[in-house]
Amino acid sequence: MIRETKCLDVPHLRFPEFSEEWEICKVSELLDFYSTNSLSWEQLEYGTKAMMNLHYGLIHVGLPTMVDLTRDNLPNIKEDNMPKNFELCKEGDVAFADASEDTNEVAKPIEFFDLAGKNIVCGLHTIHGRDNKNKTVIGFKGYAFSSSAFHNQIRRIAQGTKIYSISTKNFSECFIGIPSKVEQTKIATLLRLIDERIATQNKIIEKLQSLIKGLAVALTTKEKANIAISQCLECHSSTLQESEVLSSGLCKVFGANGLVGYKDVPQMNGDAILVIKDGSGVGTVSYAQGKFSVIGTLNYLTVIGNNDLRYLYFALSVFNFQPYKTGMAIPHIYFKDYGKAKIYCPSLAEQKRVANVLDKLESKLFVEQELLASFNQQKLYLLGKMFI
Repeated sequence: MIRETKCLDVPHLRFPEFSEEWEICKVSELLDFYSTNSLSWEQLEYGTKAMMNLHYGLIHVGLPTMVDLTRDNLPNIKEDNMPKNFELCKEGDVAFADASEDTNEVAKPIEFFDLAGKNIVCGLHTIHGRDNKNKTVIGFKGYAFSSSAFHNQIRRIAQGTKIYSISTKNFSECFIGIPSKVEQTKIATLLRLIDERIATQNKIIEKLQSLIKGLAVALTTKEKANIAISQCLECHSSTLQESEVLSSGLCKVFGANGLVGYKDVPQMNGDAILVIKDGSGVGTVSYAQGKFSVIGTLNYLTVIGNNDLRYLYFALSVFNFQPYKTGMAIPHIYFKDYGKAKIYCPSLAEQKRVANVLDKLESKLFVEQELLASFNQQKLYLLGKMFI
């Protein structure tokens, strides 16, 4: 069991067998820092036996907090791009992303948990740190530097306007708490197990998404297309801007990234297919029910005639919008163009049967996504309570 405590130099939440105070340590005194290279993505490649390179982009997206090269992958340095001076990473070393547009992502860390005997160097926009004083166990620092206690300090000192950044000098202004190595090990093990469960949950979700997509393709394209999209769906547009959306209200408002706010008067009361009509997510399809509105980057489609809207939703979710995209900087699709395309619509009874099969799988997917969200919330809670 984990218990709450109110002592000064201990976290709010810790394992019950520990009671001693933590050592408060200046980060610049805990870590020694090493130079990094500035290799760009163009100088890196995957799949060779050359030295590996950690690019800061992988810290932001792609790598877990604990990097385990028995299962995680890093790019290799291309021939003739080998840096002249470098420090090879060791297990237990940490690397921080030194820049981001988001203050929550500045100084985002990873820790090298298992190098699997591979040679790795830290690259562009990273800060490479090592605990040469042996105050910490492998696996603790990555989570300590991911904690709310540490990032609250980083947010105060990160510099910049559009891009926020830090340097090794900033670590003289930051502190972390360090417990006994036994307690460090227990904390790190708990959080690593949660991370492994999150990774497993992501794989479950990916497999379900792949299954749904594969079945949707098989079931909605198994015979020749026989009806134009515009003959079974009616398109509705919106002039609503996100700046007009309220933080609370009676009806949901959807945008390209999902729920963006509320309005008291809805554009629609019923079921509809939402299609992103411009921007980076152009052609992305979702489903809405009840009273709702959409902002101008979306169209909503309603059913016409003797057709099943859920079947049409799954058919459009695997429809290829690519030939109907226009525009260079900001891509667009127009219903007047893709509405002429034909899709396969069987009898209403068959549409309902197909939709029922896919609905059950999608419901399972939503349950698994909610479970993933709960694991992530659990991790965030522990990162906020188990460190100082």
